[in-house]
Amino acid sequence: MRNVLLIIAMSVSGLAYPILAGAHGCVKGAAVGGVVGHVAGHHALAGAAVGCVIGHHQAKAREKAASQSAPRTQNDPAKSPGPGPAN
Repeated sequence: MRNVLLIIAMSVSGLAYPILAGAHGCVKGAAVGGVVGHVAGHHALAGAAVGCVIGHHQAKAREKAASQSAPRTQNDPAKSPGPGPAN
């Protein structure tokens, strides 16, 4: 029975992969949260859920910061390569 449940769980996770692909940070946060929840009192599912939310939030914040800083460096005339020194 345990092997059947393991096979079902692996199949469902394989089918859910395209859905999770858009959840940046969720999988990593859920893994860390699940371990922490398990160690902190056998609350692995609650830890995984909270870890997913926090991981997704941090990934969106990183993505937003990267998108805001990227245009400034590309359009900054002070950092553009100008003519080199005269030799």
